[in-house]
Amino acid sequence: MSIWRRKPLNQLLEEASESEKGLKKTLSASGLVALGVGAIIGAGLFSITGLAAATNAGPAITISFLVAAFGCIFAGLCYAEFSSMIPVAGSAYTYSFATMGEFIAWVIGWDLVLEYAVGAATVSISWSRYLGKFLHGYGIDLPDNFMLSPFEGGIINVPAVLIVMVMSLILMRGTKESAFVNGIIVLLKVSVVLTFIAVGWQYIRPENYHPYIPENTGDFGAFGFSGIIRAAAIVFFAYIGFDAVSTAAQEAKNPKRDMPIGILLSLAICTVLYILFAHVMTGVVNYQAFAGKDGIAPVAVAVEAMGHADASGMITPAYPWLNNAILLAILGGYASVILVMLMGQSRVFFSMSKDGLMPKVFSEVHSKFRTPAKNNMLFMVLVSLFAAFVPARVVGEMTSIGTLFAFILVCIGVLIMRKKMPEAPRAFRTPLVPLVPILGIFVCLFMMVFLPLDTWIRLIVWMMIGFDLYLFYGMKNSILNQGSFSLQNYKTVAGSGFGMVLALIVVAFVHHSIATEDDSSLFYFSLIFAALHAMIYAYSFKKVR
Repeated sequence: MSIWRRKPLNQLLEEASESEKGLKKTLSASGLVALGVGAIIGAGLFSITGLAAATNAGPAITISFLVAAFGCIFAGLCYAEFSSMIPVAGSAYTYSFATMGEFIAWVIGWDLVLEYAVGAATVSISWSRYLGKFLHGYGIDLPDNFMLSPFEGGIINVPAVLIVMVMSLILMRGTKESAFVNGIIVLLKVSVVLTFIAVGWQYIRPENYHPYIPENTGDFGAFGFSGIIRAAAIVFFAYIGFDAVSTAAQEAKNPKRDMPIGILLSLAICTVLYILFAHVMTGVVNYQAFAGKDGIAPVAVAVEAMGHADASGMITPAYPWLNNAILLAILGGYASVILVMLMGQSRVFFSMSKDGLMPKVFSEVHSKFRTPAKNNMLFMVLVSLFAAFVPARVVGEMTSIGTLFAFILVCIGVLIMRKKMPEAPRAFRTPLVPLVPILGIFVCLFMMVFLPLDTWIRLIVWMMIGFDLYLFYGMKNSILNQGSFSLQNYKTVAGSGFGMVLALIVVAFVHHSIATEDDSSLFYFSLIFAALHAMIYAYSFKKVR
């Protein structure tokens, strides 16, 4: 058997039929648009936007949102075709399994686990900062030592850990949000954005827009053109969730007509709202105010500046009630986002375990709650560690690079699917193939290139750990390949691992040569990690021969 063996389309459709029980076709184009707007407007807008403006794009963060939207449009159309063909859980992992085979499915599945896990950590860190701002409004100040990671001058981010634990425990018990509650949360999120824009518009100070595109500092990605593109890659996190539209294809009344409408119109609406939001945010207060620990909670910073200054220059908020009302709505919405992200990564891990690519313990279902509780427990610990000790910038950028990588593979998958299975039934066909998928690949890869090199190092290290697991466990326990061993398969995976080793060394040296701050720890860790894996691959390859 081959690691390139694809999971048959009819088998996937049977799984969909068994698990979905024939979902009713109830969603119209307007319903899909509403679903898309609710899914897209999430934590990214209220968390990463401030940091990206402060350190990368300045007021031109509005242009960054537009660039990021283009990547989403192309990838979204590719997602729509897949979801209309393969309406089954697993998202890009499942799509890759059907088009590019088991090995690539493993790669994308492992990448999705990273995306969801660090995404949940990012949101929990931002939730912690907003909680601090909310309590401050009532005269309660939490100590910074227990609100920040060690890399940000603190000890441990306790609130971030607690919210991850609470949401994980809810998932373990199987508590399910009703459609009514979901609707209320969506309404809250959209209301926060509209209220922020409407109220903040009257307090815009034109001088905060000058210069609109700050001059590059001399460092790549620090303002100027490179800063705008890097910010686009970073705020890409704010668009996570648009693929929820594509996954609803089985419930669309007329998917061939309504899917592109749902995707494109919801993206257009959210992009306009994002641009207006960022325009008000950087107009009310100078973008430099979002630097540091408060950058992860930009709405709170901006709302505090919505007022008139007295003779001493002190600003008294014109709507003191608005700040806490908005913060409370954001805290509630964030809790929902964390829950969904934790559920997403556990379900991908669950699917990989069901396919034999991960230990069976992660697809075991709790006898009482009927949930993958052990799976949830593992990621409660993992995400809590990220939330407690890793800076928000790092986890936010890791989420973006993981998402961009997933979108690239989905776009490649459409190209392969059109060639390998041209006659397979499609309720929706991506237009202008191969142009649209190629543009999706180019735009997403273009944004990835502009992300900091230390983010690339972390992605490569994570993928190498995934290669280890597949090489020494997944490949031998695959249900599709019945655990059969092939020297050629081993050569392919080990060879790919050696390629990752080389890439890690090159990126580490380049980053070390251009770093403006001391990166000795990351540099030497990368070299030791690469050397260790080179020896492991060489030894194990010699042994199997």
